[in-house]
Amino acid sequence: MFPTRRMRRVRSRTIQPLLCETTISKNDLVAPLFVDETASAPVPISSMPGQFRYPVSGIAAVVQKFRDRGIRAVLLFGIPAHKDEGATAAYDPQGVVQQAVRNIKAACPDMLVITDVCACEYTSHGHCGIVGDSRCSGPDLLNDESLLLMNKIATSHAEAGADIVAPSCMLDGMVGSIRAALDTAGYEEVLILSYSTKFSSALYGPFREAAESGFSFGDRTTYQMNPANGREAFLESQLDADEGADILMVKPAGPYLDVLADVATLGLPVAAYQVSGEYSMIKAAAERGWIKEKETVLETLTCIKRAGADLIITYFAYDVCGWLS
Repeated sequence: MFPTRRMRRVRSRTIQPLLCETTISKNDLVAPLFVDETASAPVPISSMPGQFRYPVSGIAAVVQKFRDRGIRAVLLFGIPAHKDEGATAAYDPQGVVQQAVRNIKAACPDMLVITDVCACEYTSHGHCGIVGDSRCSGPDLLNDESLLLMNKIATSHAEAGADIVAPSCMLDGMVGSIRAALDTAGYEEVLILSYSTKFSSALYGPFREAAESGFSFGDRTTYQMNPANGREAFLESQLDADEGADILMVKPAGPYLDVLADVATLGLPVAAYQVSGEYSMIKAAAERGWIKEKETVLETLTCIKRAGADLIITYFAYDVCGWLS
């Protein structure tokens, strides 16, 4: 017996585009950008070929170039000139991110500006908030003291003109605390994109070079997620949804599509972050001729969207917009 149900009939090259279930568009993409307070010209990031740390004075022109390419949203990370234990530069009205937001909004007012709300780039020890002695594990991140710091950072970003603040510190209660602080300060319209399920991943290595955010002791496993725990990962996002998050996020993206699909069932918009390690692995393999870069990038992004992502934060955003054109 030959088959009557022939799946190959729907895979002819002429009909495939009509039956494609998942497609990537420019509106799916968010471009992460690094702004360096000490830079006077773009600084190449050696572990992330094609990526740069941009000076504050030049960031508006860079964002305009991205806007002309079709990108509608950027996510900003700041590298300050000064670091200390209290991360005071993170909430300075004249801080690197605050200046960058104002410059971008003046030059490109229709660009959606998202700011990373964390302290790892601003603390002298590289951890994501205020560190003190924990009864369980010695020096560690203090949750509630760090929440007060995040409130200051988020409010300062909103004052500068950010459309969305994105807390990435994985503190308990961070969404509720920041929401209350923003509302009290009169920024009820500013959205919170929560890094609601952020894993303690080995794939962040190139980012730590880019943002100068490596930690000087210990690790981040006491506040970021264990990659082995799926049910706990879902609960983390559920808690942030209950606290009022407008958008949830799973980070990294590619290795955690099962978690992404689960989080999407909560009913809120979901972002997925294709992180620096994912970017660098594709770049390195493509440079060696082991894979085709364009095809691999589009495949990975399509799979991320198929799993449930409404937004994809990716360092390939600029290239992808060119390919889609």
